[in-house]
Amino acid sequence: MIMELGHFALILALVFSVLQILVPWQGITRQQIAWITLARPLAASQFFLMLLSFGILIAGFVADDFSVSYIAAHSNTRLPLFYKIAASWGGHEGSLLLWVLILAGWGVAVAWRGRELPEIFLARVLALMGAISLGFLSFILFTSNPFTRVFPSLAEGRDLNPLLQDPGMIVHPPLLYMGYVGFSVAFAFAVVALIEGKVERSWARQVRPWTLTAWTFLTLGIFMGSFWAYYELGWGGWWFWDAVEDASFMPWLVGTALLHSLIVNEKRDSFKSWTVLLAILAFSLSLLGTFLVRSGVLTSVHAFASDPSRGLFILVFLAIVSGGALSLYAWRAPAIRSNTVFAPVSKETALLLNNVLLLVVAATVLLGTLYPLFLEALQLGRISVGPPYFEATFVPLFLPVLFLMALAPYLAWKQARLKTLDRFLLMALLLALLAATWLAYHYSFMFGLGTGLAIWILLATAGQLWKRVYQPAGDAAWWQSLRSPSLSFWGMVIAHAGVALFTIGVSAVKSLETSEDYHLRPGEHIVLAGYDITFKSLEKIDGPNYIAARGYFVINNAQSSFELKPERRIYTAQNMPMTEAAIDRGWLRDVYVSLGEASKDQGWMVRVQVKPFMSWIWTGCLAIALGGLLAALERRHRRSTAPASQQVPATTQALQTAEAA
Repeated sequence: MIMELGHFALILALVFSVLQILVPWQGITRQQIAWITLARPLAASQFFLMLLSFGILIAGFVADDFSVSYIAAHSNTRLPLFYKIAASWGGHEGSLLLWVLILAGWGVAVAWRGRELPEIFLARVLALMGAISLGFLSFILFTSNPFTRVFPSLAEGRDLNPLLQDPGMIVHPPLLYMGYVGFSVAFAFAVVALIEGKVERSWARQVRPWTLTAWTFLTLGIFMGSFWAYYELGWGGWWFWDAVEDASFMPWLVGTALLHSLIVNEKRDSFKSWTVLLAILAFSLSLLGTFLVRSGVLTSVHAFASDPSRGLFILVFLAIVSGGALSLYAWRAPAIRSNTVFAPVSKETALLLNNVLLLVVAATVLLGTLYPLFLEALQLGRISVGPPYFEATFVPLFLPVLFLMALAPYLAWKQARLKTLDRFLLMALLLALLAATWLAYHYSFMFGLGTGLAIWILLATAGQLWKRVYQPAGDAAWWQSLRSPSLSFWGMVIAHAGVALFTIGVSAVKSLETSEDYHLRPGEHIVLAGYDITFKSLEKIDGPNYIAARGYFVINNAQSSFELKPERRIYTAQNMPMTEAAIDRGWLRDVYVSLGEASKDQGWMVRVQVKPFMSWIWTGCLAIALGGLLAALERRHRRSTAPASQQVPATTQALQTAEAA
């Protein structure tokens, strides 16, 4: 009966989510401090119940309990142990359970780290997060229960999707969900700020580390998904503008705008309504991504479900959560309007323009993602919106963002004068223009433009580093000044440098890569991009739950010689073919070989690609995530918003103010 225990824990978690909503709000209404303070233990109880439920599901996978429909559909006895554990979130029902577990985990983190927050504010935040949990727990229990039994019990399971039998896919969903769900904290903070009619600097200081942490996890999740697609799917691409990829990219864009808006809110007490709106939109787009993945309206390697009734449930929930928050924003936004002013040439203006551009980019991606769905829903035909549309709209809008990224840190708050800009910045711009011109002339325009902007960012960032580290050192050793800048500064430097490396990698791969498909037999060879590639031999491999043909390729050029062993696998449980590419990675290039289908007349289909600076894309992504992590660890974010002695007495006053509003 252990599976029934997991089901019962799930039901109890739903009950505690209801209590997490009602008890604190009743405490606020009746001015009962004891009830208000119950928000924290209720959030912790819900988390431990979810942890118990999810742990029981994992135990069922490890024990091969094929009497459970979900386990029978996503595992079998031959599946390696670590893939059995990962299979617990490899399907629709289990991934939703992980989603709610992570949401409960964020709630516990807020309850623990938010002890310095005013009690009434914290209680409202936890109540809102409990309401979100209630919606998803209802969705699981009524439409997507992972503990449903199948009678009679099956002797063998169907197996996990072979696409997901990869180490990258073990960590990709949890990282992505940590980012998606993490934006619920900023969302809850924003809605409570609207209810109370106060968005102060202390509020921005409290929201920023939560937003940074969620944004960092989302960055890592997108990176892992892209990295997995690059080496696992066999076609050599790392981003295809797939609708589900776009669903994760949109909240990342809006979250990036939110982070920069929070900086202005904290430093200048400005962008108040703008910041709240971005917090609402970031989580709303996360919910939209959940709907797209689970509604059945999309066909994608990343999609989980194909049941429209489930999608309708999430769509209604999305309308209630996002529609309610946006309606509250429309009503209460005048109460939080900023009164600060700034000149057209200032750091505020640069950050505002940056945020507007990021929001417009997110809107163009949203249009390209949803427009085909609207046409199909209205029975006006089917169209496919692919990379040509996204590249034609995304690139022109994002180029100014890259330019402002280097310029904004040099501008003064409130009012700046272009005449007083750092001479080093002007020299950096001149060098970047010269480099862009030379590269465009010798290679391609887009490679020159992208790399020129990346050099501009790197030089400008190096100038900031010089001003903050080397110059203050004076006669002392420069490394003694490394501790003087804040972690937020180091986070900015590393993240901006990561964007520059990423831009160079993307520009090089898009402009300079070489790719060809061949039909080869063992013993034959070809020459591509200066590499002599010989198909030496072929051998049969017996894996734990698959059989494979492994090719043996020897590759030589003037500088090096190496071997690659791509595979063509057949997963026997589902008789599903898969391509396992072989990649020789280098700092300046990747050599990518994948083995396709065999033909009696022509031999094996072999795809060979040489991708310059591919590693710079991955290095840039990791640097961006590291920058976000360092900024989230900044100590000043953890300072109290109010003295502890004032927190509980302030509860009644805040309640009366909110009720009057």
